[in-house]
Amino acid sequence: MYSPVATKDPTAVELEVQAACRTMFPDVDPLMVPTSFAWAIECFGGNYQDYQAVDTRYHDFEHTLQGTLCLARLLQGRHAAGAQPPFSPRMFQLALLAILLHDTGYLKKRSDRGGTGAKYTVTHVKRSAQFAAHLLREKGFAPTEIKAVQNMISCTGVNAVLSAIPFQSEWEKIAGLALGTADLLGQMAAEDYVDKLPTLYAEFAEAVSYSKDRTQFVAMFTSAADLMQKTPAFWEKFVRVKLDRDFGGLHAFLNDPYPSGPNWYFERIEANIERLRRQLAAAA
Repeated sequence: MYSPVATKDPTAVELEVQAACRTMFPDVDPLMVPTSFAWAIECFGGNYQDYQAVDTRYHDFEHTLQGTLCLARLLQGRHAAGAQPPFSPRMFQLALLAILLHDTGYLKKRSDRGGTGAKYTVTHVKRSAQFAAHLLREKGFAPTEIKAVQNMISCTGVNAVLSAIPFQSEWEKIAGLALGTADLLGQMAAEDYVDKLPTLYAEFAEAVSYSKDRTQFVAMFTSAADLMQKTPAFWEKFVRVKLDRDFGGLHAFLNDPYPSGPNWYFERIEANIERLRRQLAAAA
């Protein structure tokens, strides 16, 4: 299966993504992946214009790197399977930028001193799309390319209505569904996923306190313990359904060997859910 990658280390993830990209596109510009990562590191590190460094503890830069690594692996698996339509290097770059920028909506301006970026949880997808447009316009991307990245980012909302996203092409839609898949699998397969659930609840609680909107997904949990109790069902009744139905079963491209081999991400998530169940049982 996959070799261990330190997802706290941007360079380690970048090297894996670069290797995947070169496997798909041997003649690709060698600076394409490093440049994309450099832009993201600048943004999340507090070195882009008037933005602070990311201060959310669950949706931190490692969270972004976990999704990025998963996306690169999925697209590499899809390429190896000969799926249609094929991606070009430019399509790969746009998908990569979309996953790298999909949580920039949590970033705060330097003058924004109240709370953490988690207060923007309810609106972070829209904010991320706006941030991406600003950055990519500055970097010289075409309007249709910027719109493609924004549409892909829109797929990551928990309650995203995919049929309402104005995809411009079939490949763009596939990239968006792949991004949504990778965002979920990357975080839930993390070794410390169970340990970080109380931190995720704290972000949700801050978002509810800031938005005052109790109709949102983030408001359905009354405590960290409640969120943890509901997480196994979230995986089995919501995420699995979303992956298969809404995201078109693209997770199969992570199966090794394709199409019927084991899925490393699913195995890691199932192990996390089983660990969580044991933890909950012991506390009962």
